Amino acid sequence: MPAPRIADFDPTLRVDRAHYKRERRRLQLELLHIQSYLRDEAACGAVVVFEGVDAAGKGGAIARLTGHLDPRGFVVHSTGPPTQRELDELYLQRFHARMPARGELVIFDRSWYGRVLVERVEGLATREEVERAYQEIREFERHYTDAGIAVLKLWLQITREEQLRRFEARAADPFKRYKLSDEDWRNRERWDDYLTAADEMFARTHTENAPWALISGEHKRHARLAVLSAVHDHLRRYIGTEVLPAGAGNPSTIGGGSSESRQRDS
Repeated sequence: MPAPRIADFDPTLRVDRAHYKRERRRLQLELLHIQSYLRDEAACGAVVVFEGVDAAGKGGAIARLTGHLDPRGFVVHSTGPPTQRELDELYLQRFHARMPARGELVIFDRSWYGRVLVERVEGLATREEVERAYQEIREFERHYTDAGIAVLKLWLQITREEQLRRFEARAADPFKRYKLSDEDWRNRERWDDYLTAADEMFARTHTENAPWALISGEHKRHARLAVLSAVHDHLRRYIGTEVLPAGAGNPSTIGGGSSESRQRDS
């Protein structure tokens, strides 16, 4: 499968509410069974990386991905700027410590791709450091996939106009204002530079065992369903076997869900 390109992004993709609710429940149940299989029977673990432009919906997609999983079997790492100690270490050292053992699912909200994205665009890494990072990242991921750890990388994309709408909505909502920073506004000025960096990143780090998937985040229901589907399909291919009991994919077997899950229908 060829590497994705930002030019492939289709902002018109959407799903209706009824289809979203039905497919979301089906995929969440199947992912719960896959998680149980990873823990109890499979000799592998899994890593899902979330990257994308600011306000593309990574947090909401992660919430739907993990909403019905066994909380004992996954962890979400939100990657921020490195500490001074981490700056003094090898670039990938802090990520090695967070990778899963067999049977575990680890989700990265931002990841080791910061060096070839934000650090490259903002001039925080030299071209030599960026080139070295590409080689190190490919080897890093290959070491884990060779050892039986599935790796899937997701890029969520929205239009510049939709990003502005979401920024303004966050600024106006006191419960969401914490999600918006001066850096987010500043990054908009480098929009084209970030997308250029993303395209190079896809071309140089998309592999059969650790692929990138481009997710259209313009419409949130579509994005959340696309994320569930991409993770489900990759893990099923990686495991290479049928893991679900008969009837497990029937949404009627899931039940009504908690009040929290019912509030997440949008």
